[in-house]
Amino acid sequence: MSESQLWDAVDDYFTAHLSPDDEALQATLRDSEAAELPSVAVTAPQGKLLHLLAVIQGARNILEIGTLGGYSTIWLARALPSDGHLVSLEYSPKHAEVATRNIARAGLEKVVDVRVGPALESLPHLADENPAPFDLVFIDADKANNPHYVEWALKLTSAGSLIIVDNVVRGGRVADAADTAPDVRGTRAAIELIGSHPRLSGTAIQTVGSKGYDGFLLARVLA
Repeated sequence: MSESQLWDAVDDYFTAHLSPDDEALQATLRDSEAAELPSVAVTAPQGKLLHLLAVIQGARNILEIGTLGGYSTIWLARALPSDGHLVSLEYSPKHAEVATRNIARAGLEKVVDVRVGPALESLPHLADENPAPFDLVFIDADKANNPHYVEWALKLTSAGSLIIVDNVVRGGRVADAADTAPDVRGTRAAIELIGSHPRLSGTAIQTVGSKGYDGFLLARVLA
């Protein structure tokens, strides 16, 4: 068995016992694949982790940057109370259309607000609405803009909020100073911003699994 096959087997075992997909989640993945969306959604164990973090956080308001087909959106939205709210920002109209159908099928259309357009244009409009501080922000969009997304997350949260940045390992490239690709530079900038910011305390964890070698960053807003 190869290393990647072993990772897949372990993920399958964890999924079967700890985070089994139901029909709505399975259909979300099927419809996303049928619509030829990129195969970059979080895995079931990662989705369950997002769900548990939102529950532990006692989140009532969640901001997601990067909707894709709505798979992670559903995991997060299911952690909200009946009067909770999730705003998800998606660049692609096609992705947003698929996600909106998937979210409605999961019975979450009254909880989730999918907004279409570049996130760096949507975020100022969202801020102008003066929303209640978001308890959790999940950043999983174009990696080159990660530092800008973290800055906006700070503006839209308050002390005790949790910021999650996905895909920060980049297959190990994040530690290669010679790699100047936009995704790596953006990820490094976000990590270094969080590490030096007086209002943030964070850490990053490396992972292996069905999505290969990667990881995520967690940061708590201090003030």
